[in-house]
Amino acid sequence: MRSERGKDGYGLAMSEAGRKILVVDDEQGMRIELFQALIGEGYAVSVAENGRMALDLLEREPVSLVVTDIKMPEMDGLELLRRVKAVGPAVPVVIMTGFATVDSAISAMKLGAFDYLLKPFPLEVLRETVARALDVGATPPGPGMGGAGAGRRAGGQRAVVGQDPAWLKVLERARAVASSTATVLILGESGTGKEVLAQLLHAESGRSNGPFVALNCAALPDGLLESELFGHEKGAFTGAVTAKKGKFELADGGTLLLDEIGEVPLHMQAKLLRVLQEGEVDRLGGRAPVKFDVHVLAATNCNLSEAVEQGRFRQDLFYRLNVIPLHLPALKERRGDIPLLAEHFLARYSQQYAKPAKRLSSRASARFLAYDWPGNVREMENMIERAVLLSHGPEIEPWDLWDEEEPAGREETLSSPARLPETSGPAEIFAGAGGQMVPLREVERQMIRQALKQTDNNRTHAARMLGISVRTLRNKLNEYRSQGIEL
Repeated sequence: MRSERGKDGYGLAMSEAGRKILVVDDEQGMRIELFQALIGEGYAVSVAENGRMALDLLEREPVSLVVTDIKMPEMDGLELLRRVKAVGPAVPVVIMTGFATVDSAISAMKLGAFDYLLKPFPLEVLRETVARALDVGATPPGPGMGGAGAGRRAGGQRAVVGQDPAWLKVLERARAVASSTATVLILGESGTGKEVLAQLLHAESGRSNGPFVALNCAALPDGLLESELFGHEKGAFTGAVTAKKGKFELADGGTLLLDEIGEVPLHMQAKLLRVLQEGEVDRLGGRAPVKFDVHVLAATNCNLSEAVEQGRFRQDLFYRLNVIPLHLPALKERRGDIPLLAEHFLARYSQQYAKPAKRLSSRASARFLAYDWPGNVREMENMIERAVLLSHGPEIEPWDLWDEEEPAGREETLSSPARLPETSGPAEIFAGAGGQMVPLREVERQMIRQALKQTDNNRTHAARMLGISVRTLRNKLNEYRSQGIEL
């Protein structure tokens, strides 16, 4: 094994395997320990002490896996994860942290992290996680653009799920143009899956072995947007301490997605038009244009025709982008796909969070079909992910999904799924032992006490025995306590 020494004395190790791992941690001792453990497994390893250094390394040399701490100065691990996934969605990222919270874990998984390790962890756990991540990253993309029930593709690429005729027509048209060099304009409401379709266009093209680079044009201020798109030379402006390639150069030989294209300022639109027409880019502070070979995709939820009429978007740029338009239908326009998508997300997040397989209750299914889904597929995905994490029992109810209290009319009785009475008076009664009339509230309390006694005060098991949710049982116990009633 040959090693090139960096400033820490362990910079980059080369191996026969050729699979390179980037370790990012601001603690030198941790970097050394991980470096030694991974090179001992035969991997090539490079290290960075913060997120910005990691991005500089990634610009110069691709890697097969990133292992990063969360809590770091300048740029934390979640921001690094987001930036890595924006440039290379297929690169697995493993997150490490000594300050684990549910929110940080959920954020990491939403951003596409492969796994989440809590420090301190045995090195054997790291080795096993790295091996799994590299196996996933090395899996070739599946054939075709998928149909209903297709799973997540290699490298985090998501499946396209649906059988609605309008949806299938979009996929058919996408297949036909995937290998062309014509600019594709993906139109649709927020959350309809524009970036997912863009990734699939890339996977179906002859450029699938090249990079897929995505840039959200609405997420950056004017000055930074120009630098991100076109790149800059060292010293081009204050803070430009090194030369940097822009997205067009980074996507050379592959696909570039310009997301939220409608948010590009007018003065930048003229420069962008010239780059698209000439096939070359001028870096900020550069002396000569740089040629590139990129299939350009653009996406927006705006009405660009209306923006042209209002003078907010250049007509010539609109014509240049709108060579092949693909209109994604809103979820409410493809209601037949709602059950398929729900099943797909339930399976995905139950597996991802190691939860027992869950399903929608009949009430939740009916609500899904009646709901208008203003946030489209993204709203459903986020809603189901939260429900999988927080719900109790095998069925997900509407209140698990919409973050609302169980409606009073849904408070279960303990002998059947009917409603528990709300009054504590003798108006609602039934016959007890000896034929006397016993208030239903008293029967309810006795059944709860008996169930808790039989389950050693395990609320989950008691609720299951009583045929109610854990939330209902908890609410009843709180009610008894507030009234000074002892079980």
